[in-house]
Amino acid sequence: MSGSGGSENEPTSRTAMNRVLVMFGPAVFAGALATRATDPLVVDIAHDLASTAAQVALLGTAYTLPFALVQPILGPIADSVGKRRVVTLCIGLLVTLLALSAAAASLGWLMTFRALSGAAAGGMMPLTLAIMADAVPMRDRQVALSRMLIFGISGQIAGGAIAGPIAAIAGWRGMLVFCAIAAVVGLVALVMASRGAAKEPITRYDPVVATKRYRTILSNPSAIPLYATVAAEGALVFGSFPFFATLMINRGIGGTTEAGFTIGAFGLGGLGYAALARWLLTRFGQAGAVRLGGGIGFLALMGLAVAPALWVAALAGFLLGMAFYMIHNAIQTRATELSQQFRGSAVSLHAFSFFTGQSLGPIAFGLGATTIGLAPSLGIAAALLMVLAWSLARRPA
Repeated sequence: MSGSGGSENEPTSRTAMNRVLVMFGPAVFAGALATRATDPLVVDIAHDLASTAAQVALLGTAYTLPFALVQPILGPIADSVGKRRVVTLCIGLLVTLLALSAAAASLGWLMTFRALSGAAAGGMMPLTLAIMADAVPMRDRQVALSRMLIFGISGQIAGGAIAGPIAAIAGWRGMLVFCAIAAVVGLVALVMASRGAAKEPITRYDPVVATKRYRTILSNPSAIPLYATVAAEGALVFGSFPFFATLMINRGIGGTTEAGFTIGAFGLGGLGYAALARWLLTRFGQAGAVRLGGGIGFLALMGLAVAPALWVAALAGFLLGMAFYMIHNAIQTRATELSQQFRGSAVSLHAFSFFTGQSLGPIAFGLGATTIGLAPSLGIAAALLMVLAWSLARRPA
């Protein structure tokens, strides 16, 4: 009986998933594309705006920090006025802000527009995950969320990969214009696909009510452990990224370019997970896939710690990407169930916790590098990531 029901519901779930992917995927891609768009162009921007590379390097933080900080605000607003409305508004704002970024006359203005762009992009992926969770039942949800991850991962990979070639032709401003065009495509796709969709109900946004919603979410006994887990995961996995170039230089296997290859391999590993997600979940189940991810993550971080050659580091980066998304996708799926009534708020708090962990990770690795060294720090992170994954797998989904 249940098997028959699952068979009948599967096409419906797939149809709902595909509808959300078509409607919101291009917007998620655009938001992710802009995330790393300035990272390879630091020297060009510094020269053009008469600034230092160290100052321009803060453009990355200027984008990601507001992305995190806006989450506790956007979630309750989306629960009140409608998630689709908020995503549409945010992608529209992103178009304008990216265009203004391309026209910025000084680093101060560029930094300001990048920060506002990051806040606007904060309304893409987290709320889209909540929308996907609304549309797809729990049985098929983790696979559905993994499909949406493809847009986010591809956007981040593309942002770093095409920035240099586009800047060589049209300058760094041309890259930001390209990002704005991608956001226009995302906006048009969302508006066109929304035609005929049911109108979302609107209730008045009240900060006091929003606070009560968070209190309700956090009263769920699974909430705080899950948010702490995703914060720790973000720190353990992404905290080492800024030190890849230093590690490779110290080992004589490369430098900045090779570090970029390794980070790119991480993204490809994420795409590899997305392609295998259904098989992994069918073969191992969620808990088994998380445990496997913990083991692979341990091997990957240890591989980075001792890598004697570039190919080893790149392979470790690929495996780390697969391992991260095997664990992270399970956390995302569980976060969507913390509160079915206030799902936007629950997922936004998840995103806030994750990006907070990402921002604290480099600080922890920096302290480790100056005390015990980078390689031992990676070894400790490897062990902690495996413990984290196995602890998550033991908790009920």
